[in-house]
Amino acid sequence: MAAADRDLEGASLAALRDLVRLALREDVGPGDLTAAAVVPRALQARATVSAKSAGRFSGLPAAQAVFAELDPHLTLVAARDEGEAFSAGDLILTLYGSATAILAGERTALNFLQHLSGVATQTARYVAAVSGKPLAILDTRKTTPGLRALEKRAVRHGGGQNHRQGLFDALLVKENHVAVAGGFDAAVSAAVAHAARRIPPAPVIVEVRTADELALAVRPGVTRILLDNFSPGEVGRAVARIDALAGAGSRPGIEVSGGIALETIAAYALPGVDCISIGALTHSVPACDFSLILEPEERSI
Repeated sequence: MAAADRDLEGASLAALRDLVRLALREDVGPGDLTAAAVVPRALQARATVSAKSAGRFSGLPAAQAVFAELDPHLTLVAARDEGEAFSAGDLILTLYGSATAILAGERTALNFLQHLSGVATQTARYVAAVSGKPLAILDTRKTTPGLRALEKRAVRHGGGQNHRQGLFDALLVKENHVAVAGGFDAAVSAAVAHAARRIPPAPVIVEVRTADELALAVRPGVTRILLDNFSPGEVGRAVARIDALAGAGSRPGIEVSGGIALETIAAYALPGVDCISIGALTHSVPACDFSLILEPEERSI
């Protein structure tokens, strides 16, 4: 297994293959009409993928899976490691194999590479904006349906860290849970009790919006408090109050979220804040720009 696939083993790797097959059915369908008309069926070719803009590389397993599906004998050589920065004009990948397979997979592979490298690049910008601060930049569940595992990998390639993968690996008490549980205290108490019964115990994150909710959230069993849509001044005061309420006991982590942009993130990187979660790392990221150039060639080995 290639190095790029080590964190996509088992079920995740199988899901990637299914995703790639779906994407190829969408784009190639029953066959590439143009290639069938103009490309000799047995033609071998060399193709290079180069960057047209600067960024951070991610998405190699998806590109590998695309071309492996179309031509199991095709060779893909990466010129960059995932997580590595690149500049405009830099070589990203080289491909050797069937010309028809390369042309059939070109758009699907580039779509994956451009989007996922865009996620890594955007994350790297946010990480750089708080450089030197002892806090983590987290993603959210605001991911493209079907692409969550790949997008969260790309966040790591940009220097960020992952929030929960889904609803199954941590409890996050939010306003809608409070509404149906009969109140904030009831919702938090139920979440803490449920998490404690699991083996191992599940993390409990509690979203707070008011000073009253904050006071109720600081209790044993709460792993992290999420300050949602607080101003920087409100965050500072909330951190001080959490420290006072927790006393000498175990202090919960403090997460800040809600409409935080590159232009404003530094104001939220306050002492005591452990992490800042950013939906924009995945939900509205601009793609990087790559191009694929193909040259007919019999490969000598």
